[in-house]
Amino acid sequence: MPYIKFTEQEKESANAVSLVDYLTAHGESVKRAGREYVWEAPSGKVSIHGSEWYSQYELVGGGAIGFVQKYFGLSYPDAVRSLLGNNAGEEVIGERKPPSIKPKKPFELPEKHTDMRRVYGYLIHERLIDRQVLNRFVKDGLIYEDADYHNAVFVGKNSEGIPVHAQKRATSAKSDFKGNVDNSIAEYSFHFTGTSEYLFVFEAPIDMLAYITMHKQGWENHSYVALCSTSDRAALQMLKDNPHLRTVYLCLDNDNAGLLGCKRIADSVHALGDYTIWRVPPQNKDWDEDLKALNGQEAIPASGIQPNEPESPLDMTM
Repeated sequence: MPYIKFTEQEKESANAVSLVDYLTAHGESVKRAGREYVWEAPSGKVSIHGSEWYSQYELVGGGAIGFVQKYFGLSYPDAVRSLLGNNAGEEVIGERKPPSIKPKKPFELPEKHTDMRRVYGYLIHERLIDRQVLNRFVKDGLIYEDADYHNAVFVGKNSEGIPVHAQKRATSAKSDFKGNVDNSIAEYSFHFTGTSEYLFVFEAPIDMLAYITMHKQGWENHSYVALCSTSDRAALQMLKDNPHLRTVYLCLDNDNAGLLGCKRIADSVHALGDYTIWRVPPQNKDWDEDLKALNGQEAIPASGIQPNEPESPLDMTM
């Protein structure tokens, strides 16, 4: 049976195609959001940087080939040809060897750098995170700088205190890279556990840190989780592991994807038990943009629908 054989160079070239250019050429609309682009897929918001993509809802991402396979419903050969042109590859007659199955690698944290100068500089001076807040997370082993690329690494630990999740974020102004470490366990993404009944839920670690920076007084009394997406798994795990948590504040981005995420998470939380749930959107696109505005910087505006229900007054000293 004939099949299409591609050279390694063709595979690499296809996987490096700009997804913004590809989507635009296929009549799709993409929007710039800070240093990256966002495409509204049928399943939710997809972040795009060059040839890389990440689904905020499904906790998956990758290169251009996987993107075209997933969202345009094409086979691997058709996806490569769609990216490179229909003349790519060579038709081969004969039996195709089954692909070898590689064993799944265990989760492993990136190697630590000897210092954290770039992470501190990035989070404090560029993202405006409070130094004392940052110090607490560093002390707890929840934030560090990796050795290879100087990324900020946001660590998630399980109920036994063992790291099982990590999200990396570039600290260079030339890169928008962010992504979860391979084989991270989504239920235990970046979080902090306090003693009060309040749980604050965010999409991203930097949003969580920005919110705490703006509501610093008594912040360590409360619990926080950054989903590293808008999946509900980490929020539900926090509630399962901490029975004292009874009130949930959904602090996702102020866009339509964030609103849909809040509704889905609220349904899951209600199914889990009798909890009080509030949606607390930022005034701008996200909490880091609110922090920028608070410091007199230009902020990306919100694009979401404001909630009909009143927001709960938050007294951080409770």
